[in-house]
Amino acid sequence: MADAADPVTAEPRSKMTFDVVARRVDAHGSVASCKAASIGLDTDLAGDPSAFNPAELLLAALSGCMIKSIERVAPIMKFQFRGVAVHVHGVRQDVPPRMETVTYEIVVDTDEPDRRLAVLHENVKRYGTVFNTVAPGTALRGMLRRAEPAPV
Repeated sequence: MADAADPVTAEPRSKMTFDVVARRVDAHGSVASCKAASIGLDTDLAGDPSAFNPAELLLAALSGCMIKSIERVAPIMKFQFRGVAVHVHGVRQDVPPRMETVTYEIVVDTDEPDRRLAVLHENVKRYGTVFNTVAPGTALRGMLRRAEPAPV
């Protein structure tokens, strides 16, 4: 017997679903909410340096996806690490407006061998929801590397 469908979305209940509600606060900003969290959005035409604009939010979602993928696969791989940092850079095409290219660098603080870093990177690329959503629509490329040892 098939899973019952959600009455609103008609999606099978077994699939993960995500809901975000955004509302305009005023001409200078908006707020997006999900679960018990809220984030201010830069929707001011003049820009607001204290909030993420929609393009920056997309890049933040991508970097969060990469970190979450590492958190998910590290225990399966028995991959030991102390920390992760991700730098994402996007270039916007004007007509039509879209992210033309997105490049990233994932820096992992670990003593694992290089071959295991390569496997970790493949897992990030293969199993990230946001990664796999963004990849077909833009030139998405990057690298995963080991963190430099701290100076003594």
